[in-house]
Amino acid sequence: MEQINVRAWAAELVGTFLFFALPFVAVQGVGATSGPPLVIIPFAFGLGLLLAVYAFGHVSGGHFNPAVTIAMALDGRTRAVDAVGYIVAQVVGAVGAAALLAYLFDVTAVKNVLTLPHNGFTELDAVIYEAVLTAGFLLVILAATKKAPQVAGLAIPLTLVAIHFAAVPFTGASVNPARSLGPAIVAGDFTSIWVYLVGPIVGGIVGWAVWRLVTPPEPAA
Repeated sequence: MEQINVRAWAAELVGTFLFFALPFVAVQGVGATSGPPLVIIPFAFGLGLLLAVYAFGHVSGGHFNPAVTIAMALDGRTRAVDAVGYIVAQVVGAVGAAALLAYLFDVTAVKNVLTLPHNGFTELDAVIYEAVLTAGFLLVILAATKKAPQVAGLAIPLTLVAIHFAAVPFTGASVNPARSLGPAIVAGDFTSIWVYLVGPIVGGIVGWAVWRLVTPPEPAA
């Protein structure tokens, strides 16, 4: 029987909570301060990820995203038992962040951070776009953590910032099933949730497949 890495699972839970707590509250600040949403929101999510990575990445690898965990498991970097534990922890952490938002403000505030297709995007448009963006995100993660770990802690959050610039107006920029599922559970609103489960998971698998296709296998020790 495989040993459970409780510390790593806990790191994924608390790290995911911190990752989302910062930007969820920042979204409320956009309305309170009349700040530019397409500046505040992308950087809030990127900096939230930066915080989580540097606080807990050394313990768990800093996934904080089921799509990342699935890709890492496929690549042989994460054990199956840890992959399951990580995903559960990530969802719990995201629910906790959304619950904190509801406590600090109200359920309406949680509804403000739901991810939904808008500005003319259909659900099909959104699921394709989320899959493409997640695939690109995973390519950066897989490459940076393997080939340039010294800069991965910055490259990955900056990539998330760029993704938010490109997707906030159209899909809400999830690329992370936990990010969408947490607020949906707390708000009790599962509108279009399938988009944000299927799109990132498919995108994560495609990103891993492309990584394996273009990256030569490492020589045996």
